[in-house]
Amino acid sequence: MSTCSTVSRDLDEPIAGTAATATTWLLVEQPGPWGAKALTQSHLDPALGRALEAAANGTGVRVALIRRPGRHADCGTTAERQVYAAHTVPGNVWLHAATVRDPARLLDLDFAALGMGDHHTFDSVLKGRPHTGDPLALVCTNGKRDRCCALLGRPLAAQLAAAGVEGVWEVTHLGGHRFSPTLLVLPYGYAYGRARAHAVKEVLHSVQEGRIVVEGCRGNSAWERPGQAAELAVRGATGEDAAEALSIVRTDGAAPRWEVTVAHTDGRHWRVVVAQGASLPPRPESCGSVLGSPARMDVVAVRELTMTGAIATR
Repeated sequence: MSTCSTVSRDLDEPIAGTAATATTWLLVEQPGPWGAKALTQSHLDPALGRALEAAANGTGVRVALIRRPGRHADCGTTAERQVYAAHTVPGNVWLHAATVRDPARLLDLDFAALGMGDHHTFDSVLKGRPHTGDPLALVCTNGKRDRCCALLGRPLAAQLAAAGVEGVWEVTHLGGHRFSPTLLVLPYGYAYGRARAHAVKEVLHSVQEGRIVVEGCRGNSAWERPGQAAELAVRGATGEDAAEALSIVRTDGAAPRWEVTVAHTDGRHWRVVVAQGASLPPRPESCGSVLGSPARMDVVAVRELTMTGAIATR
């Protein structure tokens, strides 16, 4: 029986506008096995996991567990954990790191402030500092959520680590199992699907130079799905690859059709029409699920706006 990722690839399902949404990512190291709902099904105290989920709810913060690539013995707790927080909204992108002995300290963070891009409580509570190393490459490997993440994600993470790529971590969940192996790159927050090691290396090299690779990109987690698709469409139409050059400044409408305004730091603006369609023929959204028609974001038009009107560019 074909896996969900094989079916999605064979049907050439588009991946733009499918990234998980989060203005800020909070990543907590947790070795050992993970369950489908990793925050409450791992060696992390499940009461703490539930409290973190509750604290993050509605703030724009997404909490995920990470671990180093490799074998994961059922070895219980760890004395010291690596913690990262990353804000992905252009104009205020940052990635801070800390180590903690007691993960309950995370509950002292101001999650609303983190979601808005304020890292001060992360720094004061956890003694966090700006991350000075290579970009983080987070590969989803949680086979308890979907077997594709284990079958495809774990070998990718291991291959990157064996090749000496710094900043590689396994992560619990990035959404979109059928696009496995899936990858999130921080600090800028762009997600990728159907990733291959050579392409990931190119993506990370570009991020080090402050550039974004559009090929294979699912979108920037800072934006909702129509904005993700719109921003990638403008990048495709203009060739703009500077990481923080574009922002979503307005979204009008509602499903199944939006008009998204994309702004450039140089003052240019585009209006992008995005329509929500259904992926046909029906396919499994994850392994073992019933056949469905997952929503897709189709870019209908891209227009560059001028002071006197709009000039069609696509």
